[in-house]
Amino acid sequence: MNTPSRDQVLDVLRTIQDPDLFKDIVTLGFITECTVEDGDVKVVINLTTPACPVKDQMKAEAETKIRALSGVNNVQVDMTAEVRGQAGAPRKIAPNIRHIVAVSSGKGGVGKSTVTVNMAAALAQTGSRVGVLDCDVYGPDIPMMMGLTGNPETVGQKLLPMERHGVKTMSIGYLVDDDKPIMWRGPMVHKLLEQFLADVEWGEMDYLLVDMPPGTGDAQLSLAQIVPLSGGVLVTTPQAVSAYDVSKAISMFKEVNVPILGIVENMAGFAVAGTVSGTSGDSTMGLETGGATQEVAIDAQGRFETVVHIFGAGAADRLAEKYEFPVIGRVPLDTAVRAGGDGGDPVTVTHPDSTIAQEFRSIAGRFAQRLAIQEHRALPVLQ
Repeated sequence: MNTPSRDQVLDVLRTIQDPDLFKDIVTLGFITECTVEDGDVKVVINLTTPACPVKDQMKAEAETKIRALSGVNNVQVDMTAEVRGQAGAPRKIAPNIRHIVAVSSGKGGVGKSTVTVNMAAALAQTGSRVGVLDCDVYGPDIPMMMGLTGNPETVGQKLLPMERHGVKTMSIGYLVDDDKPIMWRGPMVHKLLEQFLADVEWGEMDYLLVDMPPGTGDAQLSLAQIVPLSGGVLVTTPQAVSAYDVSKAISMFKEVNVPILGIVENMAGFAVAGTVSGTSGDSTMGLETGGATQEVAIDAQGRFETVVHIFGAGAADRLAEKYEFPVIGRVPLDTAVRAGGDGGDPVTVTHPDSTIAQEFRSIAGRFAQRLAIQEHRALPVLQ
């Protein structure tokens, strides 16, 4: 029996298309190794991010299609990833960080820091090299949310980031007493951010998430001036007032030429479940939700489950439609998220199999996809 040629293997791989880049994986240059020896085929597929949400499906499809070739005995498909970073000249500051992304909200109290640390932890779980820079000089929350205390060590003239859960972090909170207020004017904030990017030994990194303070003030403008940003992620709650403030952040990003990667709707309803005693067969009950009654189905075992939209619904969708960027996730209220933030252990770490952790992982995957689409240019094709 004749074994397939390398060209035949590449031809079947050309039938596998990246769902975001709309080209086949051979044309995109994802095949970095393809060998055939005595019917044994080995292929290496190098994706644009370790957090690719279709990685497993792509591997399975490649294995199935190669095995269908006549003369194939064994198939080995290895998946690797390389975050390529922004196109153009390397940054003068923090040149070894592939992507610097601002996480912003336009207003306080929407859970921006919660989204940031859980996104970072989820990215780290995929094997991505990730860090968080706490840019909220006046109210730094990252040390508490990551369970880190004390002062960072130094190597030469540089600070070493504090690390936990596979995430490197830096914050003014590591450098001042907990109860000491920061009362700085804009130029001092600008200088601090510059030092946190230039004088911290971040090392090689795929993603640096910058947790921004509320509003559209000094820190936001300074960050955009210091380094070119790969994009921004917005966080809102479902209320109209939150969407109103986020729209200002959108305008600010446009003014400084920072592309918006997507929006996360936090506190997107509260999941309520329980059991009603004394019911027989399928029935319904009325759940009072403040000024309205929500009809809830009860099954034959007396169980019910529903989502109460405490803060309303639809703000993220309206913003996404108006400004033409995607909603990359919706995070419901969950006590485990609050406990994780207070205790320094993000829910993606403490409850990795929970629905809420799965949502954060989906957000991280969509975030990485958006960056991969943006960074993509014509890549070399394996010959």
